Amino acid sequence: MLPLRLSLLLCCVGLQAADHLPNTKPLVFEGDDLSEWVMDGAHQFVERKIREARGKRSQYWIGENAVVRNRGRFRTIIGAVDERLPPRMEVFGDDLRAAEVLDGKSYSVRQVRWSVLPGFSAEGLLVEPRDKVKANVIAFPDASDTPEDVIGGGNPERYRGVRRMAAHGYRILIPTPISRDKLKTEDRRLKRSDQTYREWIYRQAFHMGRHVIGYEVQSVMAGVDWFRSRYPKLKIGVTGHGEGGLIAFYSAAVDTRIDVVNVSGYFGPRERVWKEPIYRNVWGLLREFGDNQIASMILPRRFHVVYCDPPAVEGHKGDINRRSLEAVRGELRVIDSTLSWQSVEERKHVMPRLLHFTVALGSAPIKSDQNYPVIPLSDQVRSARHERVFKGMETHVQNLVRASEQVRADFFLYEVLPELKNWRWTTLKTHKLQNAEKFIDGAKAFRKKFHDEGMGRFDEPYVAMNPRSRKIAETDKWTAYDVVLQVYPELIAWGALVVPKDLKPGEKRPVVVCQHGRNGVPLDCINRNKTAYNDFAAKLAERGFITFAPHNLYRGEDRYRWLDRKANTIGATLFSFIIAQHDRTLDWLGELPYVDKDRIAFYGLSYGGETAVRVPTILEKYCLSICSGDFNQWTRKIAATDLPFSFMRTIEWEMPYWDLGHTFDYAEMAYLMVPRPFMVERGHHDGVGRDHWVAHEYAKVRWLYAQLGMEDKTEIEFFQGGHSINGEGTFDFLHKHLNWPKR
Repeated sequence: MLPLRLSLLLCCVGLQAADHLPNTKPLVFEGDDLSEWVMDGAHQFVERKIREARGKRSQYWIGENAVVRNRGRFRTIIGAVDERLPPRMEVFGDDLRAAEVLDGKSYSVRQVRWSVLPGFSAEGLLVEPRDKVKANVIAFPDASDTPEDVIGGGNPERYRGVRRMAAHGYRILIPTPISRDKLKTEDRRLKRSDQTYREWIYRQAFHMGRHVIGYEVQSVMAGVDWFRSRYPKLKIGVTGHGEGGLIAFYSAAVDTRIDVVNVSGYFGPRERVWKEPIYRNVWGLLREFGDNQIASMILPRRFHVVYCDPPAVEGHKGDINRRSLEAVRGELRVIDSTLSWQSVEERKHVMPRLLHFTVALGSAPIKSDQNYPVIPLSDQVRSARHERVFKGMETHVQNLVRASEQVRADFFLYEVLPELKNWRWTTLKTHKLQNAEKFIDGAKAFRKKFHDEGMGRFDEPYVAMNPRSRKIAETDKWTAYDVVLQVYPELIAWGALVVPKDLKPGEKRPVVVCQHGRNGVPLDCINRNKTAYNDFAAKLAERGFITFAPHNLYRGEDRYRWLDRKANTIGATLFSFIIAQHDRTLDWLGELPYVDKDRIAFYGLSYGGETAVRVPTILEKYCLSICSGDFNQWTRKIAATDLPFSFMRTIEWEMPYWDLGHTFDYAEMAYLMVPRPFMVERGHHDGVGRDHWVAHEYAKVRWLYAQLGMEDKTEIEFFQGGHSINGEGTFDFLHKHLNWPKR
C-alpha cells in the first residue's frame, strides 16, 4: 500500500495508465488533503447560489395575492405560527419589586406581564401618561438592554426619543428581550458549547419550527392584541433598536394592525446574514426575502429607518457590523424610490427624536426635552424577570418536543394509511398486500417533501461527471482507487473504490457504499485500522463485494458548520450537498461494467449512520440501508433540554434542522425505505443514545414493515460494544439481501 502523502506526491509528478481506472482521466491534485478541495468547492458553490438568490426572488412576488401569501410564508419561517392566548395584561408586584415602579409628573411606570402562548408570558414595563393618550407604542429594546434602559433616565442619550414620547402623551409597552449574554452554567459540556441565552432558545426552537425571533414577534403581537382590545381607536406604532429593531421590523411585516414602524440599527442588505450571530439564522430567508421584500409587506403603512451604529457583537457564531448609509438607502431604493412612506435618518445616537414616527402616528413633532427620572433596577430583579421570560419560551418549546411523536405520526403514517391509527388485527392481517401498495405509493409525496423541505434541494442541473482516478492502495485481494466526479461547476464528489481482484469477465457484482463519520476520510473505512470502522470496506471487499467509501462534507471544525449555515439561508442544509454528491456517484457506479446497479447498498457509522437515514431514503437507487451508531429518537436528541447527552449541550450547532421535529424523526425517515431492506446496528455502550430510545424508535419501523408483510426485510442487532462497526449481523444482512454467497 502507498501511504496517502506519498501517493499524493506521486500524483503530482505524473501517473501511468495502469495507476488509474479505465474510462477515467488520471487524477492530479496539488496538496495533501482532497477533503479540502471538496470543502472549498462546496463553499464557492453555495456562495454563488446566495448571490443568485437575490435576482430570483421576484418570482415569489407575482400575482394579486403575493403579499398576503408571502406574509404567511414569512410568519412560518420565523416561527410565529401558534395561536396566541386571549389578550390579558397583568400589573404585578412581588417580593423584589412593587407593581408601580415610578410615579412621575408626566407618566407612571408599572411592572406588567401579558399572555402570549401556553406556558409563555412576556414581561416588561407599561408607561401610562398623565394626560390624554395620543397613541400606543411598543418599544422593543436591543438584546443587551432592559426596559429600564429604554425609559429610565440613567442614560441620557440612548432611547431618548422614547422617553420624550412618554412625557408627551404616548402609552408605551416595553418588553424584556432575551439576552445575548453567555449562558450562566456550571455544566462543563454546556460551557464548551459557548452558547448565549438567545442561541439556547434558537437551537431547540429551530428544530421544532419555532424561533427566538418568532417568540419575540409573538410578544409584540400579543401586546397589539391587548392594545386593540382596550383602545381600538388609537393608532399603534412599534419601534426598536438592534435586535429590537429586527423584532419591530418583522412584527410590522406580519401584523397589519401596526400603523407605523421605526427601525434603528438593523435595516440593510442581508446577503451575508450567515455571518451574523447564529440566533438570526432563518430557514430559507434569502430565497424569498431580503430586507427590501420584508419592508414591502409594510406597504402602505409608514416605515422609518434610523441609520446609526448597531450593537457591537462579536463571537456569537457570527458578528454584527455596521453597514454603509448608501447600502441602507440602496436596499430601500430597490422597492421604490418615490414612495413617501419610507425614509432614512442618519443619527449618531439611538432613536433621539423619532420625528417621522410621531408624525405618522398623527401628532405634532416632539421638540422639548427634560430631565427624566432614573428607574432603579437591581441585578436580582433583572435576573429574575429575564429568567421567567427565558424559561417561558423554553417551556413552550419543550411542550412541543414532548407532543411531537403523535404530530409526526399524524403527519405521515396516518395520513398515508389512516386505517393504522385505529387498527384491528383481523383487518390488517387481511389487507397486508393492499396496504403495502397503498403505502409505497403514498410515501412518494413524503419522500419529495423530506428532500425539498427537510434536507433541501439545489435548483441546478448537474454538469458532466468528468471522472478522474488514481490508485491509492493494493493487497493481494483488492485494489483501491481515489475517484473524483464533478457534480456542479464548483462542487466535486470524492470517494475510494475498492475492487476485488477475482472479478470474472462479464460478471456484475453488488456494491456496498461504506460511509465514514464526522471528521473522517474514505481511507478510514479501508486500511487505517481504526477501531470505530474496523476496515469494514476492505473486509467486505475480501468477501467479494465491490465497495465504495465516499467522502462526506462533515470534516474540518467548523467549516462544515459554516457551510450548513450558509446553505440554510437559501433553504438548504449540509445534506443538500451530500445527497447531490451521492446521486452522481450512484450514476457513475451504475455505469461500471462490473457493477449491478440494482444491488447498491449503503452502510454508514455515526455521521455516516445519520447519512443512512437521510440519503438512501431519498435516493431510491440505493437498494438497502444500514444505520450504525446513530439511530435514535432524533427530536429528543436534538432539542430536549433535560438530557445531559443531547446536542443542546454540545458544540454541534449545525444539528437542528428546520421543523424536522414535527415531520421526520428516525422512524419516519426509515419508513421511506419501504419496501427496501433496512437495518440498525447498535452497541450497548454507544453514548450517542440509550438502548431503550433506539428500541422504542426502531419498534415503530419494525411494526410498519410487519403490517405490510415485509418483516423479513428489517432487523436490529444489539452488540456488546461501543460506537463502532460490529460487522456480524450486518454482514449477514448484506449477504442475504444482496444475494451474494458467503466466503
